[in-house]
Amino acid sequence: MSVSSKARQRIDAILDDLSFVEIGADVRARATDFGVSRADTPSDGVITGYGLIESRLVYVYSQDVSVLNGSVGEMHARKIARLYDLALKTGAPVIGLIDSSGMRLQEATDALSALSLIADKQTDASGVIPQISVVCGNCGGSMAILCALTDFVLMEQKDGRFFLNPPDAVSNNYREKCDTSASAFRSAKTPDIDLVCDEASLPGQIRILMSLLPSNNEDDDSFITADDDLNREVSGIEKNCADPAKALSMIADDALFFETKKAYAPEMATGFLRLNGQTVAVIANRSVLTDEEGKETARYEKRLSAAGCKKAAGMIRFADAFGIPVLVFADAEGFDADMADEMYGASHAASLLYALKDATVPKVTLTTGSAYGLAAIVMMSIGKGADFKVMWPSSVIGTMRAEMAAKILGEGKDADAVKEIEAEYKKLQNSASSAAARGVVDEIIDPKDTRKYLIGAFEMLYSKREDRPVKKHGAV
Repeated sequence: MSVSSKARQRIDAILDDLSFVEIGADVRARATDFGVSRADTPSDGVITGYGLIESRLVYVYSQDVSVLNGSVGEMHARKIARLYDLALKTGAPVIGLIDSSGMRLQEATDALSALSLIADKQTDASGVIPQISVVCGNCGGSMAILCALTDFVLMEQKDGRFFLNPPDAVSNNYREKCDTSASAFRSAKTPDIDLVCDEASLPGQIRILMSLLPSNNEDDDSFITADDDLNREVSGIEKNCADPAKALSMIADDALFFETKKAYAPEMATGFLRLNGQTVAVIANRSVLTDEEGKETARYEKRLSAAGCKKAAGMIRFADAFGIPVLVFADAEGFDADMADEMYGASHAASLLYALKDATVPKVTLTTGSAYGLAAIVMMSIGKGADFKVMWPSSVIGTMRAEMAAKILGEGKDADAVKEIEAEYKKLQNSASSAAARGVVDEIIDPKDTRKYLIGAFEMLYSKREDRPVKKHGAV
């Protein structure tokens, strides 16, 4: 198999059968310096065109590493830019299959201008059409930045390489010490990668993600007719809420929860599911991580981390741009207290709080466990950020844990008196009934009815309209 056919096969694997139509197949490089004129440059190293995914129009480009190492030159970039022009006119997503050495050195400033042209188009398209990058091979330097401009980045587990600087160029590092370009590092240590899987699984994951997204910011063609019973009970969901991926799968249509950035800041889960056919974006606090067999693999404090807040804010901004409703599963008791979180926690928590408050899409919060102090405000358990707030009977919302409050309120008193204060505080200040009595939440629901109530809430909010102060945009 030639590498060229590999680039084309990557396209065929993600599109509906026989639906791909190529554009610009006859384009060649115009550069002549350093022997480029003597090289055969079919399609100038990138196959571009359009096709269908589940009968919906998408535009696709696939870089051909067999042509000048898939490097981006003038005509290469013009082909991608042309694809973006068509995508913006027709309101259809763009998928880029990345396998490139980066900027084409032989074309110097022409290549720099070309890369800038792609960045211009991606910036124009942001919030208008979904953009997905798939790292199939090398994605370094300039291409890494262009990928970071897109909405979602998927990465091939073995051969994918994503880096701003190669591992050997990073201070006090080398590839054998820490391969900072590898999928394991990029997905766990950086917010760059949304999903890692093997090459055989990539096409299916791309198609699932595309099925959950609208084609653009005006046409809600991601809504489908659901076969799953909207009144289906989810008995035992409260036992699985520590790992929200399990709980969310229980309430989702056909048990499908598509988690994004799972390896990065896993204490905050983000992703998409459907409720009665409607795509909903989710952010959820996680205290337990389980594998596919249900075995616990990690445990986390019920605290908001700086990385988790940053991750969740990005999901909310995307959802709001494309009119996707937001569901929040809240279970947080405070903020992480290590050095990194002390440095970045306030600003990233503010970014999440701002993103949630600023979003005009329907927003529903379910308090599944604890919601204390400022963490409760950031996760919309308290305040006006959420349009509709529900909680389970066993959940608590308050300023702090009852035992901590009792020690403060009962200072100087004996142990028995402090215990009495603690019990009274739990009942009067931290219980679900006290929150409902104060109008902090709209309803206390039986956990088994969670799916039914959430579907009802989002259907009630379907026609939501909200006026905001006139401004160009916020500055947070």
